[in-house]
Amino acid sequence: MVAPVVLVAVGGACGAVLRWSVAPSPDAEGVPWGTLGVNLLGSFLLGVMTVMLAEAILSREHAVALGTGLLGAFTTMSTFAVEVVRMVDGGDRLVAAGYLLATLVGCPLVAWLGWSITESMAA
Repeated sequence: MVAPVVLVAVGGACGAVLRWSVAPSPDAEGVPWGTLGVNLLGSFLLGVMTVMLAEAILSREHAVALGTGLLGAFTTMSTFAVEVVRMVDGGDRLVAAGYLLATLVGCPLVAWLGWSITESMAA
């Protein structure tokens, strides 16, 4: 059995590299599509994994490595927060509000979608 800290570390390293390859740096202007994309995808996948863990399709160890490690490093609340502040500071209040709304509504919505789809498949 591998220690949970090792599982999180390995998953986190993979998630960070994956995130960097998908969204290497924040966009200078406009909507930060890379950050929005990784946060939506990560939310969907965590919804899927939650059901898989509850249905014993996914082991606790895999959930720690993939959920906490990989998806924890892949998604990013801190970059999202800084991007919103940057847009507001730059005068793009309408874009910031849209991005804020898309993330705060979209992420729970796709998590629910992943959860629901997986739950119906597991039944």
